[in-house]
Formats: sequence, C-alpha cells, structure tokens
Amino acid sequence: MLSEKLNMTHHIHTLVRYRNDKLEQQGDTKQVIPVNAGSNQTKKTTPLGVTIACDEVLNAKSPYRRQDPDSWEEEIQVSKHAISLKQLDNGVRIPPSGWKCSKCELQENLWLNLTDGSVLCGKWFFDGTGGNGHALDHYRETNYPLAVRVGSITPDGADVYSFQEEEAVIDPHLAEHLAHFGIDMLQMPKTENGFTCSEFKSRTHEWEVIQESGLKLKPVYGPGFTGIKNLGNSCYLTATMQVLFHIPEFQRAYVGNLQRIFDYSPLDPTQDFNTQMAKLGHGLLSGQYSKPPVKSELIEQVMKEEYKSFQNGISPRMFKALTSKGHPEFASSRQQDAQEFFLHLINQIERNSEGTETPSDVFRYLVEERIQCCQSRKVRYTHRVDYLMQLPVPVEAATNKEELIMYEVKRREAEVNKRMFPEVVRARIPFSACLQAWTEPENVDDFWSSALQAKSAGIKTSRFSSFPEYLVIQIKKFTFGLDWVPKKLDVSIDMPDLLDITFLRATGLQLGEEELPDIAPPIVIPDEPKASTNILVSAPEIDDSAVMQLAEMGFPLEACRKAVYYTGNMGAEVAFNWIIAHMEEPGMALFKWVCHASP
Repeated sequence: MLSEKLNMTHHIHTLVRYRNDKLEQQGDTKQVIPVNAGSNQTKKTTPLGVTIACDEVLNAKSPYRRQDPDSWEEEIQVSKHAISLKQLDNGVRIPPSGWKCSKCELQENLWLNLTDGSVLCGKWFFDGTGGNGHALDHYRETNYPLAVRVGSITPDGADVYSFQEEEAVIDPHLAEHLAHFGIDMLQMPKTENGFTCSEFKSRTHEWEVIQESGLKLKPVYGPGFTGIKNLGNSCYLTATMQVLFHIPEFQRAYVGNLQRIFDYSPLDPTQDFNTQMAKLGHGLLSGQYSKPPVKSELIEQVMKEEYKSFQNGISPRMFKALTSKGHPEFASSRQQDAQEFFLHLINQIERNSEGTETPSDVFRYLVEERIQCCQSRKVRYTHRVDYLMQLPVPVEAATNKEELIMYEVKRREAEVNKRMFPEVVRARIPFSACLQAWTEPENVDDFWSSALQAKSAGIKTSRFSSFPEYLVIQIKKFTFGLDWVPKKLDVSIDMPDLLDITFLRATGLQLGEEELPDIAPPIVIPDEPKASTNILVSAPEIDDSAVMQLAEMGFPLEACRKAVYYTGNMGAEVAFNWIIAHMEEPGMALFKWVCHASP
C-alpha cells in the first residue's frame, strides 16, 4: 500500500508538471480559494494545469474498480427465436415430477426442448454435475433452438438456453410455450438450482445451522476479524487466504516483514507476488479495515434505514489478478475448487520465496510408497513430496445403512407415484473409515516387475515418512461411476476433535524384504511394428504438469502418464480425450480400476 501511494504521488507530480509547463507557455493561470497551511491561511495562485490534472486524477476510475462484480453478471437478452418459435403438435405432455433423460435415464440437469418436448440431459462437468450432453446432441440433429431447465421452472420464470445463440436467454412467451406441453408455470413448486423442495429445505437447514441463524450475534471488529469481499465466485480464494493468514508462519513471513517487502518491491508492485501477499495479510490482520462505526455514522444509517451490522471487508482484486495471471480457470469468474487453488498458490509461494524460510513448508511432508511384486514378493520403496492428503470416501462404511435403504425405497415410490420426494438422507461415514481406506493396499495395474522382466500383478501401500506441522486434508467426494460418468458423493463425514495418525508412520525396508532390481522397463513405441516391442529404449520426457492435471481429476497416476506419453506431450485436454477413447479397448487393464468411493 505504501509503494502504491508513492507511485501515485510520482505520477501525479509528473502529470501536473507536464500540464503546468504546457499551460504556462500560453500564459494561462487561475486564482484559487485559500488553502490551509498549518494555522495560517494564505492565498496562492495555482496554474490551471494543476487544477485540471488533479481533477482528472480524482475522477479517474481505477481498472480494478471497473472490475465490479456487477460487470461480471451477464445481462440476459430476449432470444430471437422466442417470438416465432414453432412447436410440434405431437401430443407430448410433461408430468410435474419424475423427469428422466429419454436417452440415458439420468435424473439431474434435465432440459426440456420447447419445440418437440424432448427431455434430455445437459453437458457434463468435471465437478460431477451435469449430464451426458444429449440435449446438445438433439439440437445438432434437429436444429430445435430453445430449451428450458425443468428443475428451474417456477411461477417467477425459468432458465432458458438457446443452442443456436449459445447463451442463456429470455423467453417472453415461456408460459405459453410450456402450456403447449401441459405445464402450468403458476402451479409449479418453487425450487432452487434445480433441487427438489425436500432437498432444498434440507440444505437450507444445514446452511442456517452453519450461519447460526436465529441467534443474536454480536459483531466483532479489530485485528484478525476482517472479511473479504466476494469478487464473483471467489469463495475458493477467500476461504484459502483466510486460513493461510491465521497460521503464524504466514503472518511472520509476509505481515511481519511488511516494511522490508515494501521497501524492496519493484517499480510496479501490482506484479510482485510478495508485495501483494503482504498487502493482503496486512489488510486481514491489522484491524485497520475492521472498525466499528462511530456514533454519527450509526445515527445517519438509522435515519436512512440503511443500518448494517457487518463490516465491508477488503477487496483483493490486485491479488486475484496477479495470482490468476496466465491460468485459464482462476483468471475467469467461474466457480473453482479450493484444493486446486491451494496447490496453485503453494507453487507460487515457493517460486517467489526469498531466503531459506518458505512459509509453505509447514504443509510439506514426505510420503513413502511401497510397491510389491505379487509373484516375486520383492519390493520397492520410493518417496514423494506432498502438501495435501486426499482421502477416499468408503460408502460401504456408512453407519446408517438401514436409514439409507428406507430412504431409497420411499424415493422410488415417490418417483413411481409422481409425489414429492422424501427428505434427503445422507450416508454418514466415520472419518476413521476414510483413513483406513487410505491405508488399504491398492492394485497397481499394468505393473512391470523388474525382477521378472515382465508385467505382473503389484500392490501399493502409502505411509508418512514425515509429518507436516499442519495437515491439509481433502475428502474426495468427486469420483467416476462404473459408467465413467463423473459424480459427486452426497455424504456426511463425522470429523473427530483430535486426530492421531502416528499409526501411519512409514517403516522403511523391513528385515527379510528383498528389493526389486533397479532396471528401467521397456518402452513400446506406438508407431513401430510388433516385432520391435522388446527393444529397450531410454524413457522419454513426460509433461509432469499435464500428468498432475489429469491426476487431480481422479485418474490413476499410471493412467495419466501413459495418456500423456501416447499423445506426445500435447497437453492435459488431448491426454484426457485419449483416456476416454481407449477405455474399452482390449488389453487396457490400466482402466479396470474402481474408485474406493464407488458403492
């Protein structure tokens, strides 16, 4: 902040001096009113250039202010197809509930085509939402342009999408178009984001519990009690930064060294990572931006009926712009995953660390991986660095299985009888079961045994070679089903107050164990004929960043490496398409894996 003020002063002085020189050459000056100079008032004659320059600086809009959240909200336009939309008289009538995709039986993210009444699923996303893209495929076959999301239909309107215009649109004749298929908007129950009423009530109740709704809470102010404004789907950034700056090592590294960081910041502090981290940390911890309103402000707010019991918070626009620079996802205003941003931020912290102390070291730990050849019984121990523990969700370990069975029976009855669904019952999974699932031996598909000089069955187990000061845990609720459709597990994890993971400590090579020979496996070149498959060649370079992007989606590490290799290091997207295209091919044992989280 100090560096920005110095920069602003320099620019104002330069601008004023330039305008002043230009206007003084023309002999143009202006008398101004007296200004305070201590206790005395003196009249000064100021060149017109100073007045003009100051007005321009004061009235100029910062580029960060132009990035108001309002500017991120898309203004939805009326579709050009709405007025002249032709609807087929095919006798289709849509029931008020129990919708399914007519092609894949999916019951989520369903869209009703307003021309022929087809109910089809939308496109799928990596976060587990969406469908199989049958609604878009239907448009490509028929050119029927408009569809409405059935779960969003309420007396107030609905979500309408134009495939031809490729954006959300407004249909001013929506009630008439829906009535063509027997849907009365005024009789539709209000839902939120496509949830059924019972699901929405359940989630609303959980949110009220988290927010302590109904309790009279006293606002708190001062150091450590400063909020962060939402910049538009930026909750992932807010949550991560609030947690990091409650850790003493981060406070010392950035806020404790604030003056030194500012003194040595470059000419453009907006592009300096450490400066922006220090500025954000100071804003959160200093208390300067978390002060209770004074009495005069309270009176004014009450008189205007604008009383607010909460603080405004700080707006980390510069920080977001810098940390997301060059990243296609974080640079957008779309929703993102906090775990992915955390790892992205750790990478930036280590790249910009000064000296020997790196605050991200408090999350760093070593993992020992033990792989055993099932035929020769020989083992190999390797170590890797990690910053985050990913725990699978063993649904089979649920403690309320009887409740889940009863809920499923009631849900199916409601679906058949087209009644309102019962209140959602979620599987309750003990946290200890997630830890136990992490420790279980894992099959290593396509394992090449250096002892046998051939492919063999292998199993892998993981343990902690070292423990971090702060253990970051991610519950892997996103997984792939047996049909390879990504989905999110709607479960509840019972977290303990105290966590003891000493039983996960690594032991290293044990007495009686024999290590696998250190021999590199043969690499099969795809373009070579089968006769050359036994030729040993040096291992090619593989794009590790692409491998990690695929691994974060939930694919096995070996699958990711193979996909990146066979696509010639052309990026994660091309490798992902290769995985999907080769899942069903003969001999692809690599893909015969099932997530721990699958029921």
